[in-house]
Amino acid sequence: MQHGIIAWLIIGAIAGWLAGLLVKGSGFGIVVDIIVGIVGAFIGGWLAGILHLSIGGGWISSIITAVIGAVILLFVIRLFKRS
Repeated sequence: MQHGIIAWLIIGAIAGWLAGLLVKGSGFGIVVDIIVGIVGAFIGGWLAGILHLSIGGGWISSIITAVIGAVILLFVIRLFKRS
């Protein structure tokens, strides 16, 4: 499904906020949540392509993919912050 810029911002905000709750216990603020969610969407989409996984089409699958990617991103960031 093709999304416009407003849809990417909404999906990014939701995904970043959810990932922040899952990984750290709270979000980082709307701007960082959006950035983490959008980068997470790229990571999740890239991984899904490599692994030949398809969650489906639409908003919900986009949010799920973005959350998975954002959680991975936050986990990696957390690993580097510890060292």
